[in-house]
Amino acid sequence: MGLTKDFFIALSKNQVLNSGAKKWGLKLGASKVVAGTDIDSMLKSVKELNADGISATIDNLGEFVYSREEALEAKKNILATLEAIQQHGVSAHMSVKLTQIGLDVDPGFCLENMREIAEAAARYAIFINIDMEDYSHLQPTLDILHTLVKEFDNVGTVIQAYLYRSEKDLELLKTVRLRLVKGAYKEISEVSYQSAQDIDSNYLKLIKIRLQQPGFTSIATHDHVIIDEVKRFVKEHNIPLDRFEFQMLYGFRTELQKQLAQEGYTFTVYVPFGEDWYGYYMRRLAERPQNINLALKSFVSK
Repeated sequence: MGLTKDFFIALSKNQVLNSGAKKWGLKLGASKVVAGTDIDSMLKSVKELNADGISATIDNLGEFVYSREEALEAKKNILATLEAIQQHGVSAHMSVKLTQIGLDVDPGFCLENMREIAEAAARYAIFINIDMEDYSHLQPTLDILHTLVKEFDNVGTVIQAYLYRSEKDLELLKTVRLRLVKGAYKEISEVSYQSAQDIDSNYLKLIKIRLQQPGFTSIATHDHVIIDEVKRFVKEHNIPLDRFEFQMLYGFRTELQKQLAQEGYTFTVYVPFGEDWYGYYMRRLAERPQNINLALKSFVSK
């Protein structure tokens, strides 16, 4: 299992394959977990979720951005997506990766791009979640976030439970809206828990700390054991249901998504779309190797 995960994480970082994938369209089974390659396809998926009482956080996919031109193009696409959310009146906010808008080019340039996105989103009363990436980008991402939250109240980020430092980061972000996740990248033992049991244990610990802090919390997991424990905890501690939400990825455990929404929990689905789908999909295969058969069948059928 570890070897399989390492293999797909390595594939996710392959720029040659990523470039090729933009020309393929959604193949290898990716259409099951990516909501199309354009805004119209994404909106159709979001409207279907909204009809089931489920909101969306939209990710206009993009990776391997190392030039100002690519970063500015990504910013333009994000701004167009925000405008589409506003125009169509869908229940949705946006998730943005800072590397997509120039973090690896120049942090100051990235901050200005993010500031423009946050301003546009604020005009439309749309929240922007800054996605967390691998450990090398963690502190630069938090540095930009701490600057932005002094100016905007519609910006938040992600805390990853597999990192040792995450409990300390929670304390610094008590009032900021956060998404809590287990973590999808491969990190070294010096900075992160390595076993699933340790990660799960720390994840639950962080969730319980966070639910007693003032900021809104998105609990992003497909793990029904953790979901059941969260339900028990909020009931025991009289935590209002409007203080948190559950999140899952598009295309995963759809019946459980609908069930939780029907039970009265706020529910949001992470909806990725765009031509730059390859890296995202490889990380999903790394997390869920049972999807490999699906990918292979799709590839053969093409």
